[in-house]
Amino acid sequence: MQKHLPKDVTIEQVDVWFQDEARIGQQGTVTRLWAIKGTRPRVIRQQQFNYTYIFGAVCPERDEAVGLIMPYANTDTMQIHLEHIALRIPEGRHGIIVLDQAGWHTTKKIKSFKNLTLISLPPASPELNPTEQVWRQLREDYLANRCFKDGEEIVRASCDAWNCFESKVGAIKRLCSRSWANLKC
Repeated sequence: MQKHLPKDVTIEQVDVWFQDEARIGQQGTVTRLWAIKGTRPRVIRQQQFNYTYIFGAVCPERDEAVGLIMPYANTDTMQIHLEHIALRIPEGRHGIIVLDQAGWHTTKKIKSFKNLTLISLPPASPELNPTEQVWRQLREDYLANRCFKDGEEIVRASCDAWNCFESKVGAIKRLCSRSWANLKC
């Protein structure tokens, strides 16, 4: 895994991306609901264990994202996600990918890319990864308080949620920008 910028890359050529995964499935999220005062609305919560994963990366400065729906979170699926991110980096630019220290992020089995540098966040610091706000918003707006018939329906709902979020102009920039991640100060 590459941890340093190539010598020929200047700060002006760098885009900061934040990457993470979210598990979506039948044991979903229960959120608050609007209800008449004095009532207690009921929400169904499934007990099955069928899941899928959204691999997401966001570049707030460019208001751009790369998302994949994958059956597992492991080294192979992480490699595929990095390949898709690398394809979105314009010619002559370099992407810094900020991510947590999940085992599939830190393994030596991850192949390096000429246009990507991976930088790990400190352990147990999800508050430093803006992608966590993306997961919160996807769950609150699209995926909470739902029952899924099967894995195919989970995948479809995850795709719809990601695509709807990503299609909102300015949403990524508004939700994920961090002053401390601006390299051009």
